[in-house]
Amino acid sequence: MKQLLEFIPLILFFAAYKLYGIQAGAITLIAATVVQMVLLKLKFGGIGKQQKIMAAAVIFFGLLTVYFNDLEFLKWKVTIVYAIFALALLISQYAFKKPLVKSLLGKEISLPQTVWNNLNLGWALFFVLCMLVNLYISHYMSDDAWATFKVFGVIGMTLVATVITGVYLYRHLPKDQQAHNTNHQDQE
Repeated sequence: MKQLLEFIPLILFFAAYKLYGIQAGAITLIAATVVQMVLLKLKFGGIGKQQKIMAAAVIFFGLLTVYFNDLEFLKWKVTIVYAIFALALLISQYAFKKPLVKSLLGKEISLPQTVWNNLNLGWALFFVLCMLVNLYISHYMSDDAWATFKVFGVIGMTLVATVITGVYLYRHLPKDQQAHNTNHQDQE
């Protein structure tokens, strides 16, 4: 449910952009993001740091997009946010010797440090890849192609990265945790 809620503003942005143009798309994105934050707070009792960063970036760059009637600001938002996420992951691992991914998931899953490091590095590389693909598409393709990529391409890339992460994690889970996860899935 929470993951679906994160993609709804993108889909609404895409629909408004296609139907009514840049400003309407940006206004819809801002409004949907604010509603999303309220729903996250009410439904889950809090808003994560990642969601706060994304919301702040959407509002800031979305307002610039509305004011200047230029999609370029939202294109830069994507690049900057992916760069921040990649840097946060890399700095946490190499400067602080504490992978950010472990901080997020370590309470729920027990894994060797090398697995946490690989997972953290993998997600950092994923964000760098998304950033580079976004830069390429935003500079060398049409605004419509970029909007389509931003919504459907990023969702697809994220889904693939999540599945790869799940497979990688499952291979490294202790045997008793794998059995627990399998039994828990059978009961649902």
